[in-house]
Amino acid sequence: MKENNSQDIQKYILRRRYPNPFRSALLVIDMQNYFLPIADSIMDNVISVITTCREQGIKVIYTRHGHKDIATDGGMLWQWWGESVIYGSNDWSLFGSLPVQNNDLIIDKKRYSAFHGTKLSLYLQALGLNEIIITGVLTNCCCETTARDAFIRDYRVFFMSDATATINQDLHLSSLKNLAFGFAYLLSTNELMDCFGSN
Repeated sequence: MKENNSQDIQKYILRRRYPNPFRSALLVIDMQNYFLPIADSIMDNVISVITTCREQGIKVIYTRHGHKDIATDGGMLWQWWGESVIYGSNDWSLFGSLPVQNNDLIIDKKRYSAFHGTKLSLYLQALGLNEIIITGVLTNCCCETTARDAFIRDYRVFFMSDATATINQDLHLSSLKNLAFGFAYLLSTNELMDCFGSN
């Protein structure tokens, strides 16, 4: 997905703010082999965001979506999609090109939100972090649901407009508009790098 600072989006960006590196964590959502056809288009930007955040000492957290048996642990996802990523399979693995380090946290999840049924919130609270930066896939499913869930839990949310992706531009832009209006500060990769002096 290209940088999304079009006039169409700009009118919904009512507030501007930049992350505080001492209060932030980066969530890299579901950059797994299963989603390669969609995620490949943003790989360079995602890696740039990870590198920029790491340079600022920002904690990097990866999520993996997967089900051991979606018919029994998938809930409405099973009824909606009928299939998903199989836990432990090659599809479930994070992309080999991602710069995962030993001290990064990897959270396994079974629902769109990275908060649902996980210890993510407890982990962030233990570190005293109240801001999250979101990148990954899918913009309108796991990324947006995580952003909304974070907002109602009183986290300040920064959503990467060109380091998130979904199946088409229409759904991507629709999510960005909704998030900018009511839930998150939109940032491009270049804006994030600029605010941290990384360009």
